Amino acid sequence: MSRKVSDLVPMESNKIKFFVCGPTVYDFPHLGHAKTYTQFDFIVKYLHWSGFDVFYLVNITDVDDKIIQRAQERNISWRELADEFEKIYFEDMQALHNNAVTKYARATDYIDQIVSQVQRMLDKGMAYRTPDNSIYFEIAKFGDYGKLSGRTELQEQDAVSRIDSGEQKRGWNDFCLWKASKENEPKWDAPLGPGRPGWHIEDTAITEAEFGPQYDIHGGAIDLIFPHHEAEITQMESISGKAPLVRYWMHTGFLNIDSQKMSKSLGNFKTIRDVLKNYDYRTLRYFFINNHYRAAIDFTETTLEQAKNSLARIDEFIFNKVDASYDDTSDEAAVGEAKAKFHEALANDLNTPQAFAVLFDFIRNQNAKEKSGRCTFEFLNQINSFVDFMKFDQVKSDAFIEGLIKERDAARAANDFAKADQIRDRLLSMGVKIYDTKEGTKFRM
Repeated sequence: MSRKVSDLVPMESNKIKFFVCGPTVYDFPHLGHAKTYTQFDFIVKYLHWSGFDVFYLVNITDVDDKIIQRAQERNISWRELADEFEKIYFEDMQALHNNAVTKYARATDYIDQIVSQVQRMLDKGMAYRTPDNSIYFEIAKFGDYGKLSGRTELQEQDAVSRIDSGEQKRGWNDFCLWKASKENEPKWDAPLGPGRPGWHIEDTAITEAEFGPQYDIHGGAIDLIFPHHEAEITQMESISGKAPLVRYWMHTGFLNIDSQKMSKSLGNFKTIRDVLKNYDYRTLRYFFINNHYRAAIDFTETTLEQAKNSLARIDEFIFNKVDASYDDTSDEAAVGEAKAKFHEALANDLNTPQAFAVLFDFIRNQNAKEKSGRCTFEFLNQINSFVDFMKFDQVKSDAFIEGLIKERDAARAANDFAKADQIRDRLLSMGVKIYDTKEGTKFRM
């Protein structure tokens, strides 16, 4: 709320209640989703490593205008469409190794809690009914509206929902809590009247049910600050009378494509699945985590290749220099110094660019030595427990290399040149040069 970096002090001992706004499941997850949820996956895993007991909660918006419209376009039910893309979302998160979530919470599983919150706002005089029997929150009744974002008006890049539009509402920025039922739309026969939830209400209903009226950390993409996160504060604090709703807010920066906002109209919309055809999950995780979570990222072929090359340097070091069975007691001081600097950087608002600079300085110094052993292996393995992009299972043997070459030959024969190039690059990162000859593929260390 202060827009300043603050010491992390959980409300309850070392337990952290951490909520992140999840996807609306109406289409294939895109690179913006990949950035946000990979960066939060890393953050939560780092908090776990640091000794915190983290309950990481993510909602799934499974009823929404976009879902209803897309289902009508495909002539299927809204439930069928939401289930289809929820499954795809989970598959894509697993493909990226984003597996730190404690619980996914579907909006439609919390209808009773949503109805309860809307009724309490009506009882307190903070909400009102429109002639069509929809229910809106009256912003004029909440004096702290805008305290997170510092504003009360929409801007170009804000995430908004059509459900908040309505000619019958009192104030132009009042937002919908309960939308009266319409023909061919999902509805719940609640005491409020038949209808469905507004966009903002599901998050506070879910977090109140799982965490109570206040919790530690709320995360999401930067475009959700206004009006979505402002609405969450408005709803929960007006109901509970307790402030703040959240102690710490964390917002991830935008992802652009070749310096432009990603959009289907510009023809630069990239799904996670599309990108994973050309780059493996380790490269994407490195790319996202290497950038500070609050920073905007420009996704280009050049930046992805840079990430791949940087990851190859780490791979090559592990493959050629690190032997966990080797006693490198003499390196304890160097490892200890690097470890301290690395974690000092992460302790400062997760400053991953600075932390990774420390890592590469360490690798450069260790490369000058004949071999690195147990201390180095444990340091890297520790880091990998929360970054999850390093590879330790490489065995430097002719049989292993020949197996990769056979896999590459099969990919080339199947005209899967992208996969063949990936294998070639992996071999190069291990210090193995390959040569395609008339007699077949040969290699040299």
